[in-house]
Amino acid sequence: MPDNETTVPSAPAPDDDSLLDESPEKAPEESAGPGSTDPDEARGRLRDSMLHPTRSQVIVGVLLAAVGFAAVTQVRSNEVDNTYASYREQDLVDVLSTLTDASQRAQSELARLEAARRDLNNDNDRRQAALTQAEQAADSLEIMAGQVAVSGPGLRITVTETTGSVQVDSLLDTVQELRTAGAEAMEINDEVRVVAQTSFTDGVGGIVVDETLVSSPFVIEVIGDPRTLQGAMSFVQGPTDQLEDDGATVEVDALDEVDIDSVRPPSRAEYAQPSTAQ
Repeated sequence: MPDNETTVPSAPAPDDDSLLDESPEKAPEESAGPGSTDPDEARGRLRDSMLHPTRSQVIVGVLLAAVGFAAVTQVRSNEVDNTYASYREQDLVDVLSTLTDASQRAQSELARLEAARRDLNNDNDRRQAALTQAEQAADSLEIMAGQVAVSGPGLRITVTETTGSVQVDSLLDTVQELRTAGAEAMEINDEVRVVAQTSFTDGVGGIVVDETLVSSPFVIEVIGDPRTLQGAMSFVQGPTDQLEDDGATVEVDALDEVDIDSVRPPSRAEYAQPSTAQ
């Protein structure tokens, strides 16, 4: 063998056991990449998108709604009533005439009902007016009959015997003059309500008015216009002069409020009956 030849040592052959030991280790389990699908995460993203839609989602929703509305409108517009499409001209004229007649009948019926309503309103107004008038008349009759207590402006006349006794005729004349002057209600000594049927007679110690003995001072309370009633008492040779001639003093006071509380029980006419003649 030449001197310059170099011998390369051969590599030792690996053992079979070392080959088995040096096998590659298993790679750790890779984490799910962005392409993997997690059901819970997907549902969460869907819920977030529904609760907080983006601007593009809102625009898409509006466009879809507009398209749906247009489709419904188009379908409805196509559903045209073709009831009269096949009618001839004369048929259409007849239908129009029938509708016109029906409209005229409806207008006539409406006018009749309106007139009936006006008549009923007028009847109600007339009935109400008659009822009001009757109530007023009944109130006036109750006052004149002395069946209710009343109050109002008027006079309080106090007649006091001093040097003589008041005569029945003088007291009756005083009452009559006051009635003529428009007295609406009258009372003597807070006891006797004076009405058209009131009677005056002499009594022991006084005057009997409707079976009630009244004595001096005679206090006559009367409701009416105070000035007119005062004129009825003070004219020459009138009630005041007549009572003073009997020996009494007369005091007349005008009052804004006179209260007459005595009342008469209702009485029924024994002989007079309402007349049916008009």
